[in-house]
Amino acid sequence: MSAVETAMQGLRAKIASGELQPGQKCPPEGELAAQLGVSRSSLREAIRALSALGVMEARHGSGTYISSLEPAEILKGFALLVDLFPFDSVLELFEIRRVLESHAAASAAARPLPELIAELDSLMEAMEATDNSADISDLDARFHEAICEAGGNATLTGLMGLFRSRGRHFNIFDSSEGATVRDLSNKGHRNIVNAIRNHDPAMAATATASHVAQSEFWLRKFRPAPQLAAPGASGATEA
Repeated sequence: MSAVETAMQGLRAKIASGELQPGQKCPPEGELAAQLGVSRSSLREAIRALSALGVMEARHGSGTYISSLEPAEILKGFALLVDLFPFDSVLELFEIRRVLESHAAASAAARPLPELIAELDSLMEAMEATDNSADISDLDARFHEAICEAGGNATLTGLMGLFRSRGRHFNIFDSSEGATVRDLSNKGHRNIVNAIRNHDPAMAATATASHVAQSEFWLRKFRPAPQLAAPGASGATEA
């Protein structure tokens, strides 16, 4: 094991054990390097690597801190890798998404909130009123995000957002059967919302699984080329 790997393993152990807490300032560089039994240069390399993963943060003139360790922050590093997944791997992500997002929908249905239903109804109406792919993509992303947030699991919400972000690189609404895709997607959304509105977790899970599977079907059928957005821009389309 290299010195940098030793440093990374030691830092991870300190964080996992709770010795270094989220948001906590780390000991001075020399002290920390001595604790880990590595040189300062190896420690710096390890900190840079963990910073790239969203685990640590070097603040100029202040020192090095442990990040908030919030799922959304940690998953940012993974997002860079997911964007590189080939098409067949993206389809495998949809299989995972189908299971996990169904669980989130069931959780949301078990404790539905009036404001959630109102937001989902508004998003559905907006999606059904447009045929602009970019607008549908943004509205759809918020629709699924709202359900995951209502499910109450922040880690699952972050993970599902990551999976959906990759799916949005593939445009299916502008395909040769775009009108059919949009119609079935709208119906899928309504089935999900109705199940949540009726406090029916089992039906919410079933409707969500069916909806995600439908999106996977269209992707397998059309196998569209990815359309990576420019930095700061929205993705293409997903359902």
